[in-house]
Amino acid sequence: MEKNTNDFTQGSIAAKLAKFMIPILGALVLQAMYGAVDILVVGWFGTTAGISGVSTGSAIVNLVTFTVTGLSMGITVLIGRYVGERKEARVGKVIGGAIWFFAIFSVVIAVVMLTMARPLALLMQAPEEAVDLTVMYVRICGGGIFFIVAYNVISSIFRGMGDSRLPLVFVAIACVVNIVGDLIFVAVFHMNVAGAALATVLAQAVSVVLSLSIIRKQKLPFTMKKSDICFNAEIGNFVRVGIPIAFQEILTQLSFLALCAFINRLGLEASSGYGVANKIVSFIMLVPGSLMQSMSAFVAQNVGAGKEDRARKSMLTGMAIGASIGVFITCFAFFRGDLLAYIFTRDAAVVARAAEYLKGFSLEAIVTSILFSFIGYYNGHSQTVFVMFQGLAQTFLVRLPMSYLMSIRPNASLMEIGFAAPAATIFGIVINVIFFVIYTKKMKKRRGISGF
Repeated sequence: MEKNTNDFTQGSIAAKLAKFMIPILGALVLQAMYGAVDILVVGWFGTTAGISGVSTGSAIVNLVTFTVTGLSMGITVLIGRYVGERKEARVGKVIGGAIWFFAIFSVVIAVVMLTMARPLALLMQAPEEAVDLTVMYVRICGGGIFFIVAYNVISSIFRGMGDSRLPLVFVAIACVVNIVGDLIFVAVFHMNVAGAALATVLAQAVSVVLSLSIIRKQKLPFTMKKSDICFNAEIGNFVRVGIPIAFQEILTQLSFLALCAFINRLGLEASSGYGVANKIVSFIMLVPGSLMQSMSAFVAQNVGAGKEDRARKSMLTGMAIGASIGVFITCFAFFRGDLLAYIFTRDAAVVARAAEYLKGFSLEAIVTSILFSFIGYYNGHSQTVFVMFQGLAQTFLVRLPMSYLMSIRPNASLMEIGFAAPAATIFGIVINVIFFVIYTKKMKKRRGISGF
């Protein structure tokens, strides 16, 4: 590990945060492309029902992916803390425990996805024309879930060590393979949804195999023995941090599944339009997402080194960077969402519904950068139980009720449904500000620090 580059406890906060964040942003861009290319190729060479099938199926798969991301955030924070405390010797045991834990997790999830695909598709109220296609997508991805889990765990390990470049390489590999696979399976062999799902699994498998090969050639700042791959005490440490994040992600993704179900009831055009808009949303959320991941590792190191003021300044710097970029993204999504939708499909009705949803959602690009900087700050302090509760409050007190009420109105507007997301985020910011004041006072009292 290059100490000067990956040591976040000294030097310019803005420069180091940006340098660490850019590869993470690049990885998330590629991940978004990775997810979007399925709908894009199916939209060009498949069917409208295929778009709905991929949209609904990927919403179910995302529930698993984001759960793994939440759990593996515990690995990132724990490793970042040990690096800040100069306890690299404990990193090998963290990684060995993670391998053991997530291998078992993958088997359980695969069984659930293979056996419950149809009940899940029906629960999601997939349009009748897209039910079988949704089931097919979920089952194929479920069969390859091990590789999806492995990619996220490997990336979390390197982010914890302050290395955001290798995860970028890993996702770049997956993105290229997925694009090629989609074009071959969908455009050439006309496999529609099945081809998109196969390309997804193949891409993750190739990425994991090649990433392990790349890792073997790296000089790593820790050692890991085969005996470390077992049930050990470090599992409990990263699970305690990761479970509240994962639980929040589970319930948040369930809320998005419910939102998808609300919109599916409005018909195939609305379902497909939302599917297209949702892939565009994944790009809108790139900057906030990269901020949260960067902030968690950045703050964890500074907390481990006892530099609380620097950790707090890092959060404020992240907010300023994210919100500034978010202004431009919000304006484009609000005024020209139709141009973005045309990338995925030429169906005018689907484009119109996608643009309608984006108008309501667009403000999220600004407010989520502020919220996610708060969340990254709290993750770095291992305050993940609060992160979980504030996420649940947003979801169940604002986003879901508002989405449902807007969806059952006569001539329901996707713009009004879309606005439920930024409304919930603004509510979340208020909660986070209140907690920040309380938490800061507690830290001052505990450490006997005077002044802010």
